Amino acid sequence: MAHDGGAGRPRGIALTDRQRLAWLRLIRSDNVGAATFRELINHCGSAEAALDALPDLSARGGGRSLRVASVEQAERELEQATRFGARFVGIGEPDYPPLLRSIDAAPPLLAVKGDPSLTQKPAVAFVGSRNASAAGAKFTARMAREVGAAGYVVVSGLARGIDAAAHRATLETGSIAAMAGGLDMPYPPENLELYQQMTDGAGLAVSEMPFGWEPRARDFPRRNRLIAGIGYGLVVVEAATRSGSLISARRAADFGRIVFAVPGSPLDPRSAGTNALIKDGATLIIGSTDILEALAPLVGRPVAPPLSVRERDEDGPGLQAEPGETDRDRIVSALGATPVEVDDIVRHTELPPAVVYLVLLELDLAGRLSRHPSGLVSLLTDDV
Repeated sequence: MAHDGGAGRPRGIALTDRQRLAWLRLIRSDNVGAATFRELINHCGSAEAALDALPDLSARGGGRSLRVASVEQAERELEQATRFGARFVGIGEPDYPPLLRSIDAAPPLLAVKGDPSLTQKPAVAFVGSRNASAAGAKFTARMAREVGAAGYVVVSGLARGIDAAAHRATLETGSIAAMAGGLDMPYPPENLELYQQMTDGAGLAVSEMPFGWEPRARDFPRRNRLIAGIGYGLVVVEAATRSGSLISARRAADFGRIVFAVPGSPLDPRSAGTNALIKDGATLIIGSTDILEALAPLVGRPVAPPLSVRERDEDGPGLQAEPGETDRDRIVSALGATPVEVDDIVRHTELPPAVVYLVLLELDLAGRLSRHPSGLVSLLTDDV
């Protein structure tokens, strides 16, 4: 039976033009990632207040001068987006993918080009080998086509091989491409025509990277978390032991998504990763029916996201906390090269959580803190 949706009616409140500009400036400033953005809004109350506070917070964390994105830079990128036929969607706005809101360190802003209504349909991600076999690509296309006909949107990364097969099979029913670079820098170049077919028709491209950003190797794992976070489940077809697809599968499992794996021959290195996933508990599938049956009970359930930064950005005062003279030293001493939970730091130091979060924010903006999946933090090596 075809699905008529799954995410429900779009909910959220649109950002004002002034807020959108401030959000873009904040996320484009030095040392401000998705998790840091959220902490800044929670502490300062709004993006504009956070921009004013950045230099002081960085200095208190032991950092040097911090580059804050200017109004002119943000306006220039907004103009680039408009000329390219794209726009920026904030995490609390109606067109933001609902399930993506719930992941750890969800992007505060997404640049989107294409049909935004696709974000409100239930989605399934497909990932796998760039060097796909003919059989693997054909099987992927068949499954993608069938889940598309059942009302699902297909999510993938526009890479050659399995990704491209999934996108091509759903040009009519709808697919979402998560990009590792800027929306104007699709990769690989050989899939430019496919990219244009998607964004001109029943498709959507999304990216958290700036316009003009050429994807680097370290940008693809970030992209993979978008692929894993948008859908209810993730299907892996032909993945080698050391494959980016396995990173996507780990992130999907971390986000509470169902991980599906297509078994393959033990003699084919392209199936070593998928077979290992099955050994480790992934759901073995032999067709689209297995996917649809597993996801049916999940679609339409309300998703309980963490506190939306949009709800905090109301130009009011944020959380108030002021570390004492020795508090920063105690928190830095509690940190090391091994990632730990923030709650463990709170228990170890016996300091108020608001104080711990503020000091971690200062260290982050000073470039001295690393943030890891599942909210773990560590001190950068030079500080240990």
